[in-house]
Amino acid sequence: MELRSVEELMDLLYACRGVTDTPVPGGAAVDLHDHALRSAALLRRSRPADKELQVTALVQPIGRLLRPGDAHGRADRAADALRGLLGERVAGLVRRYPWRGGPADDDVLSLRHAEEESRSAGFDAGVLEDWRTVLELLAARNSRLGAVD
Repeated sequence: MELRSVEELMDLLYACRGVTDTPVPGGAAVDLHDHALRSAALLRRSRPADKELQVTALVQPIGRLLRPGDAHGRADRAADALRGLLGERVAGLVRRYPWRGGPADDDVLSLRHAEEESRSAGFDAGVLEDWRTVLELLAARNSRLGAVD
């Protein structure tokens, strides 16, 4: 599946509401939708200029919906679905999302930190609709870049 519009992506992100996951063995279950909003909001504070990094935290839960029974294939499936819409960097970061392990650069460390902090963060992270404009801007930029290549 390849996402063709921000609207399709928003539908998937809304579908994450009420879906829970336990990111740490033995840890408390978290709502994917709320967790993603908090992680993205934390990155908005710590890395305000890096919209792609913020969006990575926001969109990574879609892998759970795209590959419900395949924990190892989720990130790959999500990355493949997002690449055409949001670009190579977001797709690559989703593929390397913190729960997968592997090499850690500054971006991955920032994602890990936000993911961990968001489990206990008690603040209003806003609503998904707050991110629509950022998603549309990234999609438009990626579309222009793809047309040039």
